[in-house]
Amino acid sequence: MQQQTKRSFLFTGLFFLASILFTLLVQTVDVQPIGPEQSMVGFATINRFLFQQTGFQPFWYTVTDWIGILALLTAAGFAITGLAQLLHRRSFQKVDRSLLLLGGFYILTAAVYVLFETCVVNYRPALIDGGLEPSFPSSHVLFVYCIMATAVMQFHYLVKNRAARAAFDVFTVTVIAVTVVGRFLSCDHWFTDLLGGLLIGSALILLYRSVVQAAGETPHHKTI
Repeated sequence: MQQQTKRSFLFTGLFFLASILFTLLVQTVDVQPIGPEQSMVGFATINRFLFQQTGFQPFWYTVTDWIGILALLTAAGFAITGLAQLLHRRSFQKVDRSLLLLGGFYILTAAVYVLFETCVVNYRPALIDGGLEPSFPSSHVLFVYCIMATAVMQFHYLVKNRAARAAFDVFTVTVIAVTVVGRFLSCDHWFTDLLGGLLIGSALILLYRSVVQAAGETPHHKTI
């Protein structure tokens, strides 16, 4: 288990390194003023080409917005589960550590979002309410990916039934895939914004998985 945890942390570190390198590349490679109000965008040639192939698709924008709400409800469900355990067991120490770690993971993900809202890499392909809005990484992809991928891990901790696990796995993969494809088709972000969301999200998810493994977490209550 210790060797497996070390490999997991090493893999996590590689993804964080890749995320940093990709973010730097987006700010330095083929940077051109192709955004609204001549805002600068990296990998401009590929981003402009892909953006021109679709154009704004309000249907997919609406679909992905509803999926975002579904992801937030999923996160709220785990928060309520943790709160219920706290009220029932009357001690933070008796709450499943994986749920406590999940709460910390949500806070870390929100902190990453605030970081990129403050340190802007590039802006969206269209003005929002008449103004420029940060676009890298796609916060929608980042949050849906992070919430749903860690939800799978929690579900596997809490549920023993293989059929239920498999069904939830398929549901989660579908939600993430539709979010990425739908956000691409809606042209709400540049293509590299979506890649950034997936790459940074993967690094965060792997970090959560590694920490849970290192903690040797096992749920206190019986699995279903």
